[in-house]
Amino acid sequence: MDTIKLKPFLSLLGLSQKAYLLLKKGEKIIKEKLTLLLTAAVIILFGCARNSGVVNAQASVKDYSDDRILTALPYDAIPAILNPEFVPATKAKIAADSPVIGVSFNGESHAYSIYLLNGHEIVNDEVGGVKIATTW
Repeated sequence: MDTIKLKPFLSLLGLSQKAYLLLKKGEKIIKEKLTLLLTAAVIILFGCARNSGVVNAQASVKDYSDDRILTALPYDAIPAILNPEFVPATKAKIAADSPVIGVSFNGESHAYSIYLLNGHEIVNDEVGGVKIATTW
């Protein structure tokens, strides 16, 4: 570290050389602590996984049957898509990397745009002879 060249900049910032060195030391400590924290998080996450790749999670049982249901929107405020229309993927007017939910049954496949589902949240459809509800 060349403190001679930094002196004009330190004085402009109102920092002494000692204050600058303390800041650099603090930055190093923060980086070390952050690295340690991230390493611990990775170890914990991988420690929860079994050989199958499934993460173990323990859920507690609680009875919510007496809880009041709060509604922010009136009934049917977000309309479902009831009769979706589809185009071939080559004619779809979305970017190639747009997120979709894909469903395939009996050799038939449908893709539902997440951007479209943000406004409707549910599509009632039939794919390969199977009636489905795709929700988001």
